[in-house]
Amino acid sequence: MLTMTGLHRALLRLTGGRIGRDLGGMPVIELTTTGRSSGLPRTAILTVPHREPMPGGEPGPHGESLIVIASRGGDDLQPAWYLNLVAEPVVQVARVGEHPRPYRARTADPDERARLWPLAVRAYRGYAEYQRKTEREIPVVILEPVSVEA
Repeated sequence: MLTMTGLHRALLRLTGGRIGRDLGGMPVIELTTTGRSSGLPRTAILTVPHREPMPGGEPGPHGESLIVIASRGGDDLQPAWYLNLVAEPVVQVARVGEHPRPYRARTADPDERARLWPLAVRAYRGYAEYQRKTEREIPVVILEPVSVEA
């Protein structure tokens, strides 16, 4: 899995984002967290199976929440990026070809997960298989844009 992330990152960089900006019909983002032990920035490439407008949010992509799934391919361990954002929820999100913007990350509560999980599985059926492979409940993460006051 780490090899695929590295290959995907290289493909995005080499093609200037012309190839790899979507994966399986889902937009791709770079999520930068703060390492919970090192304090250093850590970047993961993730797909976004679902997006939702923020109530009263600005029109366009920065007025919407992004939903990501901490699946790690159905591994029994949580992804490092997830553990990092639990420890420090202020993250940076960059869509291909854009500058990073601040977001606040949070794990969906049980009601939100019950609503969002089927939407994620509809976007990528592999998530359901990943959940069957592990005993842990795969977290659904909501990334909400942070307003940057001028």
